[in-house]
Amino acid sequence: MIQVNGTIRLGRSIDAATQKAILEMVRKSRAEDGCLDYAFARDLADPDTLVLFERWRDREALEAHGKSAHMADFQKAMCENPPVSRDLRMYETDEGQPLG
Repeated sequence: MIQVNGTIRLGRSIDAATQKAILEMVRKSRAEDGCLDYAFARDLADPDTLVLFERWRDREALEAHGKSAHMADFQKAMCENPPVSRDLRMYETDEGQPLG
């Protein structure tokens, strides 16, 4: 399994166009073959920072995601209001174990 975790620091409040692009990206990504989880969230301590969490069945599914039309649309929307920084990391992992 492939997991992607990271942060995207916008340096500004999330405007309506960016929020719409994020929601569309999440909806379409979750429908992709091989997508196990896909979520954006705001960092509660820094609301101008987005936290990204993705899980994919395998590297091929993640690569197909990177080539999707909705990824191109999302990247275009983000280029219109570029983030200050981003730190995204990919991990090869297993299914994990429940805590508690």
